[in-house]
Amino acid sequence: MEKFSVLMTVYKSDNPEYFRISLNSVMDQTAVPDEVVLVKDGPVPATIQVVIDGVDAAHPNIIKQVQLEKNVGLGLALNEGLKECKYELIARMDSDDICLPERFEKQLKMFETNPKLDIVGCPVKEFVETPDNVVGKRDVPLDNVSIHKYARKRDPFNHPTVMYRKSKVMKYGPYGNYRKNQDTALWIELLSNECVAANIPEYLLMFRFDEGTYKKRKSWVNTKLLIDIRWHGFKIGFNSFFDFLMVAAMQLGVYIMPEGFQRFVYTKILRK
Repeated sequence: MEKFSVLMTVYKSDNPEYFRISLNSVMDQTAVPDEVVLVKDGPVPATIQVVIDGVDAAHPNIIKQVQLEKNVGLGLALNEGLKECKYELIARMDSDDICLPERFEKQLKMFETNPKLDIVGCPVKEFVETPDNVVGKRDVPLDNVSIHKYARKRDPFNHPTVMYRKSKVMKYGPYGNYRKNQDTALWIELLSNECVAANIPEYLLMFRFDEGTYKKRKSWVNTKLLIDIRWHGFKIGFNSFFDFLMVAAMQLGVYIMPEGFQRFVYTKILRK
């Protein structure tokens, strides 16, 4: 199979135990990564470094640590990591999610079967505390046509699940300097430039869901940022003005209405 990189970031406030489980799930694959580019987004505490050193000792010569002097945020940290990735295929992973063992093997086979693919992701199961406590599913469109159509209003990929081509991300991206929704902006740029995409119809990643996410999303900064990104999509002709209005109305509604309404939207309308 083709060699590939895994790109992760870790931050001082990340939970060390969640991070350990996540990093081990990356290593315990049927297709082991040829390198894991791990960007430390600013100085990390000893509890985080101990996890890195332990996994590095168990799997020597795979982890490449990239130390940033200060915290710059996810988007810029990922961009620094992209520069260090040696291979064309790069798999994203977050520091608190869990890969199922066949994730990378199945994504690599998709690229092997269809060399025209630029992005391959999958749906996820959301869990709280332990993987057996599943609280929701985040499904995504599967084929290229459906993904392009869906992306006009919503994200067509679960960011931690994607494997993509470095050359395309560097050409049409990379990530923007946003504190949130870096992936939304990237998908718009990639898909508006006719990148070919697919999602595997299997749940190959367990997404750790934080109940505090609802409060984080109810901020004006986050709301305005997403509306700005979707407005940019309209300006470059990716989505229609009607698409933009629908997204803007939904985001404003979530911001204005009580948290209970937001919870209802995400659990009953946007999730299964």
